[in-house]
Amino acid sequence: MKDPVVLRVVAKVFIPFILLFGLYVQFHGDFGPGGGFQAGVVFGVAFVLYTLVFGPAAARQALPEGAIRLLAAGGLLLYIGTGVAAFFFGGTFLDYNVLAASPQAGQHLGILLVELGVGVTVFAVMVSVFMAFAERALP
Repeated sequence: MKDPVVLRVVAKVFIPFILLFGLYVQFHGDFGPGGGFQAGVVFGVAFVLYTLVFGPAAARQALPEGAIRLLAAGGLLLYIGTGVAAFFFGGTFLDYNVLAASPQAGQHLGILLVELGVGVTVFAVMVSVFMAFAERALP
């Protein structure tokens, strides 16, 4: 298969919808099934599809290795930072009640931040592991 034009066009159409679904899973996780881990995997799947269709070189151009490392570290720091922030407001580690004016708002904010950190970290690690194999196996 020399130039899979149809595959490239279909991938360009589907990838934004996959990313949109990942956002839905991320932000709906507070109220129902879903959350950071699942959203990170969905975002990772979109990047894997992009890599399989356009090649590892194009994927590295879209998301360099340094950016992947920053995302992994940033997601972990967001998770830990949310827990440590509770200390400064008089709570214990990951005690979300003290993060806002009311305990309910604090719980919502804390869970949102922690799940976002988990999602970013899962995405970055999944992409990092995939790219380590893809660069050796794909042309």
